[in-house]
Amino acid sequence: MRDPEQVRATFDEVVSQALARWADQPGALLPILHQLQDTIGYIPPQVVPRIAGGLNLSHAEVHGVISYYHHFRTEAPAPHVVQVCRAESCQAMGAESLYRHALQRTGCAGDAGHRCRSADGRFDVEPVYCLGLCAASPAMLVDGTLHARMSPQRFDSLVDSLPEVTR
Repeated sequence: MRDPEQVRATFDEVVSQALARWADQPGALLPILHQLQDTIGYIPPQVVPRIAGGLNLSHAEVHGVISYYHHFRTEAPAPHVVQVCRAESCQAMGAESLYRHALQRTGCAGDAGHRCRSADGRFDVEPVYCLGLCAASPAMLVDGTLHARMSPQRFDSLVDSLPEVTR
């Protein structure tokens, strides 16, 4: 397990880099949040005051943007992240049943409209809206890799091939 002081120092360093890069730009909040999420994997709630102060915004304004956009996370992702497209083209090609299958196969007990963590903590399954593979629907991202023309059987094979990850 990582030392909490070391983790806090890493968060501070990443926030400092993001603020140094973007703070003077118009509309800096979204690029900063994206940089944090890309670097850390999520936006820790404890960095919100620092971002707010660096951009002369209220904590509520920063929190509001983080909570509004489904892309942003406020906790570390599971070792494996499954994102199933639920836009119109994918829906027409069976994405809803694929999404429900992914929830069941990974052991996620959430509803089909929100990010869900599996009971064993190995998977996050979440809806996304358009991955740009409309001609090859249904589509999904698994650990950041695009997969087209997915079926429940192909999904099961993919999940079976994923490495076991311990935290």
